[in-house]
Amino acid sequence: MAGKEIYHKVKDKVKDAFSSSGPETGKGKTKLSGKRVKHGYHLVKGKSNHPMEDYLVAEYRQVGDHDLGLFAIFDGHLGHTVPDFLRSHLFDNILSEPEFLSDPKTAIEKAYQLTDEKILEKASELGRGGSTAVTAILIGSDKSVKLVVANVGDSRAVISKNGVAEQLSVDHEPNMERQSIEKKGGFVSNLPGDVPRVDGQLAVARAFGDRSLKKHLSSEPYVVEETINENSDFLILASDGLWKVMSNQEAVDAIKDFKDSQAAAKHLTEQAVNRKSKDDVSVIVVKFLC
Repeated sequence: MAGKEIYHKVKDKVKDAFSSSGPETGKGKTKLSGKRVKHGYHLVKGKSNHPMEDYLVAEYRQVGDHDLGLFAIFDGHLGHTVPDFLRSHLFDNILSEPEFLSDPKTAIEKAYQLTDEKILEKASELGRGGSTAVTAILIGSDKSVKLVVANVGDSRAVISKNGVAEQLSVDHEPNMERQSIEKKGGFVSNLPGDVPRVDGQLAVARAFGDRSLKKHLSSEPYVVEETINENSDFLILASDGLWKVMSNQEAVDAIKDFKDSQAAAKHLTEQAVNRKSKDDVSVIVVKFLC
């Protein structure tokens, strides 16, 4: 069955979904290949004067013989319209790619590019802002559960394996991609007291949207795949409002004894606020249980 046909067949089978227009906290659970999966999420608005710019997705779907867990955090800048668009469309575009089940990495790369093109086409409607993204897809089959993580920007995915934190995403900082940015005609500013910025404006080197910077800004995701096994404890997805004030291992250690994913996610947001994070903070915790 073609990817688009699969998607339209299962579009109405969403068990649990969330956006920033809904409650600030919640949870859900399912079984993937015999393994119990429980997730919880929590959001806290930062101290800025603008509306909340973090959006997230946490839902389960079935595609053919495969059960899926779909999780994402979108951290907007210069407005909330781009992350809202991503919440509504990015996973749909990924699942509509014909090779999604056979080659999820390629499908995700294509869908990220397609989605960014649509955002740029709608710039007059969506505005001049943009958004980071980190997406995690759990794919359950008869024998195993595969995890596919992708990201652009500095929203981050961290997995705990036997209590040890492992970062699955890449923080796309401007200095890391200075050569590529300069080759495209852009520059990276390094002003005293400020973080590096693309063309003196944006503090990440990859993002969706940002039409005025797009000549120098990439939306190509970093993608990694791995198998969930007995060593996999839980996954944390969070916006940089958490990671600015907590290391990967500190975040894992802070919630390793929590049995409830929702309580764990809430605890991390509270820790971020206690550590004086001023940004919006969004956290999803996905626990893997035998």
